[in-house]
Amino acid sequence: MNELQDWFAYSSFRPGQKEMLNKAAETAKHGGVLLIDAPTGSGKSSVVSALLAERNNRQIIVAVRTISQLATYMRELELIRKKQPDLKFSYLVGKSSMCPLGGFGDPYRKCEAVKGFSTALIRERADRGSLDPTKDKVIVEQIRKNDPDHPIICPFFIRSKTAILNEKAGGMRLAPSDACKRLAARVIERCIRPDMLREACDGLCPYEVMTQASMQADVLICNYHHIMDEQIRNQLYLNLQKEPSEILLLIDEAHNCGDVMQDIMSVTLDHRALEQADYDITSLKRDVRDLEAIRRLIPGIKKFLDGLRRSTEAEDWFDPQLFSRMILRESLYGTMEEVVDDFMDLAESIKESNSKRGDYRTTGIERLSAFLYRLHNSGTNPAYLTLFRKDSENIYLEVRNIDPSPGLSTLAREHFCSVYISGTLTPLRSYQQLYFRALPVDYPISSFSLPNHFPKENRLVLVTSDITSAFSKRQSDDNIKRMVSYIRNFCTIPGNLGVWFPSYQMLESVTREVEMHLHDREVFIEPRDSSEAGSLLTRFMSLPGKGKKGILFAVCGGKFSEGLDYRGEMLTGAMVIGLPLAPWNQVRQMILQYYTRQYGEEGRFIAYTLPALNKVLQALGRVLRTPEDRGVLIFGDNRFLDPSIQERLPSWMQEEIHEVDIRSFPSVMQGWK
Repeated sequence: MNELQDWFAYSSFRPGQKEMLNKAAETAKHGGVLLIDAPTGSGKSSVVSALLAERNNRQIIVAVRTISQLATYMRELELIRKKQPDLKFSYLVGKSSMCPLGGFGDPYRKCEAVKGFSTALIRERADRGSLDPTKDKVIVEQIRKNDPDHPIICPFFIRSKTAILNEKAGGMRLAPSDACKRLAARVIERCIRPDMLREACDGLCPYEVMTQASMQADVLICNYHHIMDEQIRNQLYLNLQKEPSEILLLIDEAHNCGDVMQDIMSVTLDHRALEQADYDITSLKRDVRDLEAIRRLIPGIKKFLDGLRRSTEAEDWFDPQLFSRMILRESLYGTMEEVVDDFMDLAESIKESNSKRGDYRTTGIERLSAFLYRLHNSGTNPAYLTLFRKDSENIYLEVRNIDPSPGLSTLAREHFCSVYISGTLTPLRSYQQLYFRALPVDYPISSFSLPNHFPKENRLVLVTSDITSAFSKRQSDDNIKRMVSYIRNFCTIPGNLGVWFPSYQMLESVTREVEMHLHDREVFIEPRDSSEAGSLLTRFMSLPGKGKKGILFAVCGGKFSEGLDYRGEMLTGAMVIGLPLAPWNQVRQMILQYYTRQYGEEGRFIAYTLPALNKVLQALGRVLRTPEDRGVLIFGDNRFLDPSIQERLPSWMQEEIHEVDIRSFPSVMQGWK
């Protein structure tokens, strides 16, 4: 057995860090699930060193959401490698960012199709004695003829492969080329950053190189979808030649797991996809089997959508049985099962035909068939809801998964161990229920919570008693005036400040009232369009370096509330106005009914309040990033005084929170300066 200290990258532990790592090491040794809630600055990324100390020749996979998180673990592993020179690590990112091949459409579909055609070509030439595809005249000529906008074969994949005799099974098999193996070894020795990977591969397939490197790695870093999407996960482990039981899983920013799993298991169909499906069908040859029967289904679906357009609700449930009856009524089909089978066959036929032409776009028929398949197979499953959503331009039908537990429980059960870490996994008990209810009662699950060890004197935690975003008070002039007054007094403290709201609508209505009073600060308002967000944030964060200060108005759960590191005076205070609960409607009521059946009264909190609470904690968590940072954290809603919410805040917040009102707040701000 290795000692934890042998794999720990630093000379000393932070407060509470050793206990956290020992807990992770114990899970890595014995198996099971561990949930860790540890605030910023706890050294959470060092959990990987605990897994390394007890891995027992198993591979460690670290799942992250963003490139910046991937870079954090790469830095951590580089530091560990200074103590353990033989440590090997690699990474995999999405194919869309790795693939140098031209063309349009779904990068995953394109990749699988061109790999298939390329593999068939290499095998055919190998059977004729030409084992090196890069020197085969026929293959070289095919590469020359390849249309860069509609590729059929992949020269990068071809250069990464060679054909060798399969001594066990006979015939030929494909293996990594010498060039691919050399570059993979170099990647293992000194990990090449994702932004440098294409250039470093110099004509080879980056994904093949990194897959080859990953097979040899002690630690593999990849994105969430590699692990949470069952189809992608199975393909990954096939490439790695590993069973899940040989894997130690570490999932970072684990408060996102539920949303990601639900998104993967949900499917949406919009009016544009339906129009595209209609066009796809009209452009097909008339000799396609069952084409007329399929064509006659589209008007029924359009009629159903048109009926939903007349609804006054922006989001609501629709009856899947009514949907089925409506589209079957004037069709040539007797059951939805027949409809789904024919649509799936047609979608697969179109996909195959398009791939042969180098067209890898997802067709409307495929979107429609995927929706009908999920609707038919999940319509009676209470963990799925059939609903529609509307905006000014479009209408969407959705089969939405509302319970991540079956998927996450399967993930945990398959792997030897899984460790879930986050700075906002509070309350741990609620996340354990939400994620792992479907695990057997005797399955080993443990949790660990670390207090905030940053100096108490560097922070001030407040809750306001006289403002709220509750629907009954949202339009109250007095309520809005108090919000404006709080923001104006908040602006008397130095440095950049941030104010978060439950919605764009409330953000816009309050900022209209307060903006005219903020003369000594530059005002930044989160744009609805993501393309503008990066440059705006850069300008905001650069102000303190120029001796200036600004105020950022943003939305909870939006572009500026998670995953950003505002250090020092980049953000010295955060106020969250309101509790960002999802709009109350029939869909929310049905979700609550489902969770109440599963968890009793606690289900209401898990389904409705927990997501809102996490958005609040994420926004407030942008302020205190290092022990030296000073900052004010304000819960701007009187509902945070409710014991049922306050007792579920992190323990350090519960201990330090002070109640203020509109009269006492100005003097508290003066005292903080």
